[in-house]
Amino acid sequence: MCPSIEPLRIVLIGPESTGKTWLAGELAARYDVPCSPEYAREYVEAGSGPLSYSDVDAIGRGQKAGEDTVLGQAAGLGLTLVVLDTDLVSTMVYARHHYGACPEWIAKEASERLGDLYLLHHIDVEWAADGHQREQPERREELFDFFRSTLGKLGAQVKGVEGSWEARKRSAIESVDYLLAPGP
Repeated sequence: MCPSIEPLRIVLIGPESTGKTWLAGELAARYDVPCSPEYAREYVEAGSGPLSYSDVDAIGRGQKAGEDTVLGQAAGLGLTLVVLDTDLVSTMVYARHHYGACPEWIAKEASERLGDLYLLHHIDVEWAADGHQREQPERREELFDFFRSTLGKLGAQVKGVEGSWEARKRSAIESVDYLLAPGP
């Protein structure tokens, strides 16, 4: 019996309202692979108001469970790739950005479960309001810098995604194709 190979994880990450969810769906469809949704979005939509630090643990657990589900699906199907619409690194960054702290288990898991490629979304697209999901358009640049520095400290492989929607999609596909290309 051959051991199963863990699928490569492509993670879409960055500030709010930069097209991560849209592009995650586009990539999952292109490569015909499962996609883990951003659990924080589901959590906010199911809740009744703004988030607080007390919500971070539940969001982290939901995010991790969603990632594990698609990883298991992909492994069971023999797929070599999954798409994650954010991951625990994002949960950690948002917790530290908004509340100045993050549960230790999330920070530990985020560094241990690093994706294989992070597609970091620049803020060069128009911000769109989305209830409690998107509340601070004036802080997107600060948040982008926080994502970039955190990914750098973690030693993550990062490719920037910027420009028009079509340019973002093209750049992401090129980056994923490069990752999937056989070595020399």
